[in-house]
Amino acid sequence: MIEAVNLKKRYGNISAIDNISFRISKGEIIGFLGPNGAGKTTTMKILTCFMRPTVGDVKIDGLDIYDNTNEIKKKIGYLPESNPLYYDMRVMEFLNYMARLKEIPAAKIKNELKEAIEKCGLENVYSRKIANLSKGYKQRVGLAQAIIGNPPILILDEPTSGLDPNQIVEIRDLIKSLGKEKTVILSTHILPEVESTCNRILIISNGKLVADGTKEELSRANENKWTFILSLKNESENDISEYLGKIETIKNIELLDSSENIFNFKIETEAINSVRDEIFNVCSENKFIIYEFKKIEYSLEDIFKQMTQQ
Repeated sequence: MIEAVNLKKRYGNISAIDNISFRISKGEIIGFLGPNGAGKTTTMKILTCFMRPTVGDVKIDGLDIYDNTNEIKKKIGYLPESNPLYYDMRVMEFLNYMARLKEIPAAKIKNELKEAIEKCGLENVYSRKIANLSKGYKQRVGLAQAIIGNPPILILDEPTSGLDPNQIVEIRDLIKSLGKEKTVILSTHILPEVESTCNRILIISNGKLVADGTKEELSRANENKWTFILSLKNESENDISEYLGKIETIKNIELLDSSENIFNFKIETEAINSVRDEIFNVCSENKFIIYEFKKIEYSLEDIFKQMTQQ
């Protein structure tokens, strides 16, 4: 559906994006992440044919961006971060205007607007001025204009920016619903939104693509060691440290805290399969009582920090 190959964009001596390549298949919901100034918006502007790359190529549904600009624009619904609405217009007037700009045949405009209004939950405000709407409803209007014409691809830049928690949930659910029938690229700084909405993540940092995969794939790829929490009961912490320290597959052991002869350790290992058996054997032989033994799961925030602070 979308293929970007060796994209570069320079502004004088400054590289906004540097040799980015990725593929996005039909029906995927992609979380596009990165710090401010990383190159996310530049990449999205290239995908939407708003600007051309300095070097590289993009194909949208098999069409090259250099020779098929108008055809590609018809395949993409775009909601920029600024959400440029005409506040003096009523919702229906604005959406009708956008339909005409997209060259929707006059005979089809009524049904297009009806479908967009229903999908975006605008039935109760379609006759109101956009200026009088809440921020959440303004975002819904922005999404409605993006889906007019039924484009197979949606590119959404910070669609929940500035919304309150309830509005964020509403827009998130709307994006999930739209993602059932469209390919979606979602750029946002709200990481829980990506975890709950997207099935694949691209992370860009300093203009370079530094990660591409599901959360689980990125977590595995960025774990130099497996980390566990081990809680044991024994009279002496020294005995526990001494015996566990003899296990060769444990690369690091750290006492976190203790209470009433229960000691909580953080253990790092590169041998996830064998270390469990070795720990259980040592505890059994020395009559250490195991209260808890669990692997620490890396959050998307942990992964994001690791990938963008290198």
